[in-house]
Amino acid sequence: MYDIEAAAGDGRSLEREEVESTMYFPTEQLAAQGLDPAQVVGVKVRGDSMDGTLADGDWVLVDRSSRDPHPEGVFLLLVHGERRIKRVQRVAGGAWLLISDNPRYEKELIKPQDMKDVEILGRCEIRIGKVL
Repeated sequence: MYDIEAAAGDGRSLEREEVESTMYFPTEQLAAQGLDPAQVVGVKVRGDSMDGTLADGDWVLVDRSSRDPHPEGVFLLLVHGERRIKRVQRVAGGAWLLISDNPRYEKELIKPQDMKDVEILGRCEIRIGKVL
C-alpha cells in the first residue's frame, strides 16, 4: 500500500514512492481474480470525482501489469504530472476520453498528439472501502 493519493499528487510514478504498509492476501485469492500478486499495489482514493464507484478514502488495488485501455475500465493514470483515477474510453481517431463517474465533473478528451503527457500506471481492480 503506497502512501500516495490517487486523485492528486506531485507527478511521481509508483516506482519512486515509499511503501506505507503491506496488506496480505492469499495468493490463490488474487489468482482467482486473475491478478499476479507481484504486480498488485494499493493506492488511496482522494476526492469525489469517482463517486458512485469509488469514495474518498477508499483503497484501490491496482494491477500494474494491465496498462492497455482495451478493454475499457477504471485506471490509475499519470496525466500532465498528476495522478488520477478515471474511467478510460477509447474514441475515434485514437483519442481517449477520461470520465469521472460523478456527473458533476466534465469528461476530458486526450488527443493522440497529447498522449506523451499521459501514462497508464495500472487498472483498478479491487476496492477496499467502508460499508455504508
